[in-house]
Amino acid sequence: MYQAPENLVEMNKANIETAMKFAGIALEGAERMIELQLKAAKAAFADSVEGAKAIASVKDLQQLAALNDNLAQPSIEKATAYARNVYDVATATQAEFNKIVEEQVAEFNKQTVAALDKMVKTAPAGSELGIATLKSSIAAVNSAYDNLSKVAKQFTEVTQSNMEAVAKQAVSGVKKAKKAA
Repeated sequence: MYQAPENLVEMNKANIETAMKFAGIALEGAERMIELQLKAAKAAFADSVEGAKAIASVKDLQQLAALNDNLAQPSIEKATAYARNVYDVATATQAEFNKIVEEQVAEFNKQTVAALDKMVKTAPAGSELGIATLKSSIAAVNSAYDNLSKVAKQFTEVTQSNMEAVAKQAVSGVKKAKKAA
């Protein structure tokens, strides 16, 4: 099928725009991840300084044991919160990628159907069945893609719920262990 130079230029522009969107999302995700890591590193350093000061002020083993329990609880909570934040950034970035992919698939499908409709007008008599079969195939592929997208979204939701449950369990486990000690 012959493509007019104007069509090729437009297609090239659209592809460049899509690539730029992907790059922008990747950079934003990396920026959020670096910011998160920097905050975590600063907090860990501040906690280490406070811990070192607290350990330096210990006068007996009983104080050291109590201090150990007091230092462990916030560390586990912060590690859990950090893991949750990393997961949230990764999930948000992936969702943005998925949105662009869905837009591209929808646009491709629209263009394919338009091309098929144009082909129908110039197709020889009797080719309607073949074109109808192609359209049906495209509809089936779209349906399968939609189903896969729904399954992926459900998987993400279940994973998010499991992540939150594990985080809560870890924090409550440390609290219970602290009370038992």
